[in-house]
Order: sequence, then C-alpha cells, then structure tokens
Amino acid sequence: MHKKDAETLRHGDRETRRNGDAKTRGIAVSPFHRFPDSPRPRVETEVHAMIRVLIADDHPVVRKGLKQILAEVPDIEVTGEASDARELIENVQKEICDIILLDITMPGRGGLDALKELRRDFPTIPVLVLSMHPEDQYGVRVLKSGAAGYMTKESAPEELVEAIKKVHGGGKYLSPYLAEKLAFELVEGSDKPPHERLSDREFEILRLIASGKTVSQIASILSLSVKTISTYRARILEKMTMKTNAELTHYAIHNKLVD
Repeated sequence: MHKKDAETLRHGDRETRRNGDAKTRGIAVSPFHRFPDSPRPRVETEVHAMIRVLIADDHPVVRKGLKQILAEVPDIEVTGEASDARELIENVQKEICDIILLDITMPGRGGLDALKELRRDFPTIPVLVLSMHPEDQYGVRVLKSGAAGYMTKESAPEELVEAIKKVHGGGKYLSPYLAEKLAFELVEGSDKPPHERLSDREFEILRLIASGKTVSQIASILSLSVKTISTYRARILEKMTMKTNAELTHYAIHNKLVD
C-alpha cells in the first residue's frame, strides 16, 4: 500500500471514530451536538411536597385559629375551608387536598354523614376528625366509620401538626385512651352498652333528645322531616329498651354522652 493511501485510511478512521463510534461509545462527541432533537436527561432535584389541608368547621373563629397554627409550619398549607357538609363535599370535588380536618358536629348533615360520603367517594384522602366532644362520645364511632384519627379541639394546639403528619404518612392518630378503648371494642364484641348498638344517625338524635331538643327542633337541625325524626326516636327507644325521653336523657347523662 502506498504511503498516501495509508494516510487517507488513517484519516478516515479517525473521522469515523470521532463522528460515529464516539456516539455509541460516549467518549468524544455529545449526542446532543449530533442529534439536537434528542431529549435531555431530566435532572432530579429534591422537592419537599407541601401537605395541603382542607378545614371543615362551622365556627369561623375555630377555622381561623387552626390556620394560624398551621401557618407556622413550612410544609403544611391550608388550601380550602368549609362551614358545613355540603360545602365540604363541593370543595373536595374542585380543590386539591391531601388531608381533611373535619368537625363532627356541623349544621345540616352531620359530620358522620359527611365522613361516610368522603370515604365512599374519595377513599384516598385521609380524614382527621377534630371535635369539641370527648373521645368517650364519638371516638370509636368515627374510627369505625373510616376516620384516620380523632382528637379533641382542646388538644389541637399541641398535637395538631404531629397528627396531620402522621395521618398524611398513612398512619392512624389515636390517643392511648382511645387506642385501648378500640382494642376492647374489638375483643369484647357483644358486650357493648346499648347506645353503641345504635346507628350513627340514631346516636346523633339520642344526643339531641338528651340535650333537651324537641322533635321539631331536631328536624330543623338535621334538615329532616318531623315524621322521620319521630320514627328514629321510636327505633332508639326500642333498641335501648326504654319508653320515655326522660329515660333516654338519664342514660345519656349517666354515660357522659352529652356535654
């Protein structure tokens, strides 16, 4: 082979390595230089997602207080508010949230009804119940209805942030007392007191009767007919094996079912 021919071959080989083999071996030419349409690799950056919270409570002062507490936390953001069950459901349908803070006693449809609808239609959004009522009254009941946790409003300033983060992470937030009570419920089963055999609606009406409300007042509060409330009252008396409102009231007070 002539010297000139050898030089030409070596030159061609260098061009091949630079423009061809380098592409596949990744050593000389950037693939983005030769193939400008190629997608650039995505650079992963560490992002701490905000926990988006929707607050449902009929008291503006309570909502304001909760927002003030959460405003101090850099990774929690309040993205919506609701003053009753209807507004809550509407907001969940149009607002993005990661967790719901729910007051169990709101006007119109009760919080228990709202909780059941949320668990049915939005099962991936955890609900943390925040109530003025002691755990004795509603704790086990709301947990059985699908709540991810239960806490009283008086404990909120100290425990709220911890509870939100635990529930958002897939856990359950229970006080030691409520956890023990729930464990006894599961073990003892049939040895339930009479009021725990009531449905959620019946239990709610029992509490209202024991608080001194008339059938007409209860019907107005729950947006139901007087006839419907009367039917519920009859069922409650039958299940509790009682005959009068006075007996129901005495029982509720004795078992700390009313404030």
